[in-house]
Amino acid sequence: MNVLVVGMSHRSAPVELLEKAAVGAEDVPKLLDEMMRAPHVSEVVLLSTCNRIEVYAVVDAFHGGLGDVSAVLGRHAGLELGEFTDHLYVHYAASAVQHLFSVSAGLDSMVVGESQILGQLRTAYAAADEAGSVGRVLHELAQQALRVGKRVHASTGIDAAGASVVSEALADAARGLGRDLAGTRAVVVGAGAMGALAAAHLRRAGAAEIVVLNRSIERAERLADNVRRQGTPARAGLLAELTGELVDADLMMACTGAVGTVVDRAVVAAAQEGRPERPLVVCDLGLPRDVDASVATVPGVTVVDLIALQRRLVRGTGGDGADTVAAAQRMVDDEAQAYLAAQRSAEVTPTVTALRQRASEVVDAELLRLSSRLPDLDQTVRDEFGRTVRRVVDKLLHTPTVQVKKLAEGPDGSSYAQALRQLFELDPQSPAAVATPRSGDVIVALEAQTPLADEETTQ
Repeated sequence: MNVLVVGMSHRSAPVELLEKAAVGAEDVPKLLDEMMRAPHVSEVVLLSTCNRIEVYAVVDAFHGGLGDVSAVLGRHAGLELGEFTDHLYVHYAASAVQHLFSVSAGLDSMVVGESQILGQLRTAYAAADEAGSVGRVLHELAQQALRVGKRVHASTGIDAAGASVVSEALADAARGLGRDLAGTRAVVVGAGAMGALAAAHLRRAGAAEIVVLNRSIERAERLADNVRRQGTPARAGLLAELTGELVDADLMMACTGAVGTVVDRAVVAAAQEGRPERPLVVCDLGLPRDVDASVATVPGVTVVDLIALQRRLVRGTGGDGADTVAAAQRMVDDEAQAYLAAQRSAEVTPTVTALRQRASEVVDAELLRLSSRLPDLDQTVRDEFGRTVRRVVDKLLHTPTVQVKKLAEGPDGSSYAQALRQLFELDPQSPAAVATPRSGDVIVALEAQTPLADEETTQ
């Protein structure tokens, strides 16, 4: 059993394709269930954000698992496999661990170093855990990934500037308005996690007022109340009030996470009729998009969406930022290697246990034979002889078992457990021989892979 990553992101696919593949929170349990029913998948976590869709699965075969996961993603997107496989990336075993740690550190994000991904990973894990699709492998891997992400952010300061997709969109919005955002009146459509992040950035930018509109007035009220407690005037309302609220707004940020258009052209055009000389910037951070593409044709309206951000943002930063990214990448590499080494060492432990158990059984058998041959042997002598034989066996096994654990941490670690099983005829089918890893054991570090295993590739 190994870990397989199948995904697409802003780096591999256009936003239009990401929109089709996006998985809303309400659909996550259904897709997890479909994948768990597939013949080659035993655990699965699905991560869907504004710029990536990734599946982390424990599979019993590379090609079989890839086929199972890809089929589910294709059905959900309503696409034939050939229509999107060129935009998929695949990681397997050690490469999968490396990729997940890079994601958690923000190194694979549209805005390198952003920390929102940690919360998104926690949410994805929690959803999978609730759906019953997380076992020991993904539990341990996900928890370690979260620890690595926090450690990288804390140690390198890679997110010191607080950059995120939201902050970058607001930077474009300021350029669209021709001034900074201090004193602006903003409308936030959506009161979820992204809406809260947008409101926080707007507050820090000095917005004069923030209006939160949502399908649920209760959630809108909670977010508006939180903004007011932070010292910025805020009101809450329903989506039906959008046209009226836009009449006096400078900026609208749409980030609902809904499937389908939330803001159509007619709504924005009606608002602009009452303010023909006043510019309006519309930031659409939804995936799928919340704002109809034709809104960009309304006079006086500038649209900033994920497509525009994808075109502008490039991986990494220049100057001192490049050094920070390099330091973060080194930490991720070191953490991944340490994790893999620990898993390889853990994999050989059951084999060492089986070897010691086999030695103990041999000693017991020989002592029993001694008792039958020398029934009159003094019990004190018999006991001392037994202890001596066991000490000899323990000393003989000590060095090889310690060494095999150390050697198992290397890239070819799995071969040492196999060698022990063959040399000492430890039957993997025997209940007494716990040498073969159980289905729940973490063995994501196996390096005996297909040629695709150690690199990102398209399928």
